[in-house]
Amino acid sequence: MKRRELLAMTGVGAAGLLVGGSARSADADDAHEVDREHLKKIGECAIVCNMAAHHCLEMLKKEGGAEHRATHAKSHEMTMDCQTFCVQAATLMARHSPLAKYAHQACADACRDCAAACEKGEGEIMKKCAEVCRACEEACRACCSAKKA
Repeated sequence: MKRRELLAMTGVGAAGLLVGGSARSADADDAHEVDREHLKKIGECAIVCNMAAHHCLEMLKKEGGAEHRATHAKSHEMTMDCQTFCVQAATLMARHSPLAKYAHQACADACRDCAAACEKGEGEIMKKCAEVCRACEEACRACCSAKKA
C-alpha cells in the first residue's frame, strides 16, 4: 500500500484506519516501514470508541436511569476524546512524522483513561471499548519505547 493511500484513508475517518497487507510498502518512494498491526489497533480503538460514545448518548437520551447519567456522560466524553487521539496518532504515524512519538504517548494516556471510564459503564460495547483501549494503550507505549531505543 502506498503512503498516500494510507494518508487518504486516515483523512476520511476512523473506518479508513483499518488497513491490511504486509508491513512493508513495495513502493520505492516509501522507504519507511509502517507498523500495520499497530495501525489496525489504533483504528479499531477509534471505531469502538465511536460505537461506545453512541451507546452512551443513547443511554443519556432515555428517560429514567438518572443514577447512571454521570457515568454515561463521562464515558461519552472520554470515548469521543480518545477517538480523536487515536486518529491523530494514526495520521502522524502514517506520514512518518517526527512528532508521532508525542501523539503515541498522548494516545496511550487517553486510552488508559478511556478504558477506566468504560469499565464503569454497562453493556457489552463498554466492556469491548475498555478491552480495545487497553490493547491500543499497550501498542502505543511499545511504540514509544521502541522509538527511544
